[in-house]
Amino acid sequence: MPSKALQGVLRPEWPAPAGVGAFMSTREGGVSAAPWDGANLGDAVGDSPQAVDTNRARFAAAAEGGTPVWLRQVHGTRVLRLRAGEALPAQPPEADAVVTADPGLVCVVQVADCLPVLFAASNGRAVGAAHAGWRGLAGGVLENTLAEVCALARCEPSDVLAWMGPCIGPESFEVGRDVLEGFGVDPDGPADPAFAWRPRADGSARWLADLPGLARRRLELAGLRQISGGQWCTVQDRSRFFSFRRDRVTGRQAAAVWLRG
Repeated sequence: MPSKALQGVLRPEWPAPAGVGAFMSTREGGVSAAPWDGANLGDAVGDSPQAVDTNRARFAAAAEGGTPVWLRQVHGTRVLRLRAGEALPAQPPEADAVVTADPGLVCVVQVADCLPVLFAASNGRAVGAAHAGWRGLAGGVLENTLAEVCALARCEPSDVLAWMGPCIGPESFEVGRDVLEGFGVDPDGPADPAFAWRPRADGSARWLADLPGLARRRLELAGLRQISGGQWCTVQDRSRFFSFRRDRVTGRQAAAVWLRG
């Protein structure tokens, strides 16, 4: 692989149509210096703008020359629809998911512990990407993205593929009562398999949350039948992934999906 290309990218193992391209970057193959060392793609984390520009150019090249559309993510549930021929905004639009039915526009979400989810209609007519932290997930960002993909592709949820990328894993995601309540789980009620009771040494209430498991549950309830990925932990794999929970000051990796021309 050329020295000026992204390295260590992840490719979804899903039965997507040949006209769908998708990958996720890791921290390998970039030019940023510590503590963003590697292929940092975040432009609001304190890294050198020149380094970020170089890393993003390599990211675009890995997307087969398509045009990546970067979002200003706010842990919300808004889905942006990209259309060919429309001028791209001068500043990143505020949204936490993006969909398109037009070739050459690359749907991108950035993460550093939150869960990236890529979508592809099995008929090859539409794709989408969603950024799902616990707030967005509980608020319905995945369901909103799925609905947009189905509308564009004129298909049912059972005809959509989903791939979950690396995120904070179930052995690392310590949460409080607010997260359980956000998912409609009574902290004092029956145990939920997505939350493992793990009190702190001082006895305060804490749980370990299974973010990919929660996402899979919601996707299945929404009608998806083909869901893959979700087995990587960004916190535990320091050499491959940026993690905000682990390092606080760190970079961002990104997941991308697009339609080929």
